[in-house]
Amino acid sequence: MPANDVVAATRSYERWLSAQTSVVAADLRYKRERMDEDPFVFLRATYFRWAQQWASTVPDVAAAPVVIGVGDLHMENFGTWRDAEGRLIWGINDFDEAHTAPYTNDLVRLATSVVLAAGARKLHISPRVACQAILDGYLANLARGGRPIVLAEQRRWLRAIAIEQLKDPAPFWKGLVSDVTCTFGDYPAAVTAAAMPDRRLAHQVHRRRAGVGSLGRPRFVAIAQLGGAYIAREIKAVVPSAHVWVAGTRARSADVTWLLEHAIRVPDPFYRFSKDWITRRLAPDCTKLDIHALAGAKDQLRLMRAMGTETANIHLASPTRAVIADLEQRPARWLHNAASTMADATAAEWKAWRRR
Repeated sequence: MPANDVVAATRSYERWLSAQTSVVAADLRYKRERMDEDPFVFLRATYFRWAQQWASTVPDVAAAPVVIGVGDLHMENFGTWRDAEGRLIWGINDFDEAHTAPYTNDLVRLATSVVLAAGARKLHISPRVACQAILDGYLANLARGGRPIVLAEQRRWLRAIAIEQLKDPAPFWKGLVSDVTCTFGDYPAAVTAAAMPDRRLAHQVHRRRAGVGSLGRPRFVAIAQLGGAYIAREIKAVVPSAHVWVAGTRARSADVTWLLEHAIRVPDPFYRFSKDWITRRLAPDCTKLDIHALAGAKDQLRLMRAMGTETANIHLASPTRAVIADLEQRPARWLHNAASTMADATAAEWKAWRRR
């Protein structure tokens, strides 16, 4: 079993990670530095530690029906993409840690990120109200069998926020193309070529440093000119979920392709998940929504409910009758109470990490 204190557990996980992929040592050092920043960033960086501890920290909540879940779910794992019709879609956009787990794992982790954000004064609503909004959206969407979040004639309030926060193309592309170009052989050439609209399209490949939890894994961006303007594809190494590390076995991660095919959502046509690599489109309109930039409590409350709605869309890839029954017998404020407990535990771990 992995070691019990956070420093030893981090070393154990990093050794395991290095056996799964060709670790980028500089990115892993950068990840450790980022873990110092605050409890919210620490939470994002340490899903392996969450997977190791959460069930023993809130055992009553962890005793719940199992689904194929997102795993590393938090407020920053939601964003926009374009579907095959060119429509703007919003939803969960990171499935690196997808695995079979109690449905409560995703809800409590999402709610914990909310509690930590509120503690940093980044929300205009109380954690209790936010947690209830997540739960209301989740249960309502389970009951109706799911509904994709398409930002068209419906969800006009969310579409307006998404359009307002779309990145300016000029600085977006300047940032992507400024990195040092990889030499041939440093990247999976066949994968980057297959990610392009035409394998013969000339493209440059750069190493990319992004996110927090996946830092250390090989990640590249392939950039080309098409029609006189840039296009880009991100290529990121696939690593088994941290739940596999916790189990200490050769257990397999969830089949993400199967999960996305059966979840209630409009797919990103550029998102591909193979045995070794994840590829997706990068563009100014493929971006996360910054909840901290929302000026009003009403919009933040709506967004929390939408996060619960989208979480249900993913869980509906699994049978959910037992989930609904379990939810109906849980006491009031159970999600807020569990998230508060996990937020306190995360803050304590962060302090222990900083004392290392």
